[in-house]
Amino acid sequence: MTHMGLFVRLDAKPGKEAALEKFLKDALPLAQAETGAPVWYAVKFGPSSFAIFDAFQNDGDRTAHLNGPIAAALMQNADELLATPPVIERWDVLAVK
Repeated sequence: MTHMGLFVRLDAKPGKEAALEKFLKDALPLAQAETGAPVWYAVKFGPSSFAIFDAFQNDGDRTAHLNGPIAAALMQNADELLATPPVIERWDVLAVK
């Protein structure tokens, strides 16, 4: 059962929308390799608006993910791909069905 997670809002620089979308799709194998992140979504809201939504069983797994290869690659490419810095929101489950 997941108890907490992250929501990371990503806005692509003009002309970098396809590159950001490819980056997120290419991150899937890295996410699949993370045993502490059983839920990981890369989503698109519109032409230049994207996000990562993921969930974890504990704060240690969430912290490990924030220090892991996807976050490192995102920060390494942020100046090239993103119009603004990523907005990282931590969330905790209050109730679940």
